[in-house]
Amino acid sequence: MRARRVTVVVLAALASLLAAAPARADDTPALTTPGSPTVLTNEPHQLTLTWTPAAWAGEPTGDGPITYEVQVPLGPYTYRLLGTTTATTLTLTDLAPGTTYRIAVAARASGGYSDSSPTTAVRTAAGRATVSYRNLDWSPTNNQIQYVLQVANTGGGPLDLSTVRVRYHLRFEGGNTSLVTNCDWAALGCDKVRQTVLFFVPPGMPPGYPVPGTTIPGWVELTFTGGTLAPGASTGPIQLRHHRHSWSDIDERDDPSWLAPAGQWTENDRITLDVDGVREFGDTY
Repeated sequence: MRARRVTVVVLAALASLLAAAPARADDTPALTTPGSPTVLTNEPHQLTLTWTPAAWAGEPTGDGPITYEVQVPLGPYTYRLLGTTTATTLTLTDLAPGTTYRIAVAARASGGYSDSSPTTAVRTAAGRATVSYRNLDWSPTNNQIQYVLQVANTGGGPLDLSTVRVRYHLRFEGGNTSLVTNCDWAALGCDKVRQTVLFFVPPGMPPGYPVPGTTIPGWVELTFTGGTLAPGASTGPIQLRHHRHSWSDIDERDDPSWLAPAGQWTENDRITLDVDGVREFGDTY
């Protein structure tokens, strides 16, 4: 099953719901808070959640069914919507494998709304492959980006490395997308590793984009010339280093894939890995 892009939803206000809701003297939510979601099944590309229902919190009550929004809270009145249902169980099929999500549930109805439930942290089951990460650079504001990656086959069959695409996501400060990529050492040989620097061009941008002085989202894309990993096997360490042509300083702290160095390997789910174009690990939202 192919992974689907998940839409980010920003809730600016609840004006439309409040306009239809009966007046409440104390301006409290008309619905009680649903229970935190619990996991029924956790499989690659499929996560089933359940929760205790909301109820009307006294009089007056509204009309129509109560709808539940399964969401990842991002800040005050903002969240990423994962799905909606009028039941108290929902199967999500558009999450990335091997990725941690902090999920909450909120209730909505024509007569009111609830507060969002406390979040539940869920790490989705691994897909056909994972990528491990180790930061080698203890200074995030010097003139180089240095880290080690390692791809492992977590599927049940052989993994053709030529079908694997790994992306280390970063932000180019000041509109400067110049970046020199280096492979310092790789267990499978640096000649088997290809690196490409890419950046995101929003739709409708005029010629000349990126605009100097702006911050540009982009990534270093890793692909392989070939090779096969047996189930449970890995590529071994791939040591990478990047710098600008001018050797000017780079601030890594706002890079989505950057994690502070911990001196050990970690499964960094802000690095993404696709196999045959299907997301198998990581999510940059």
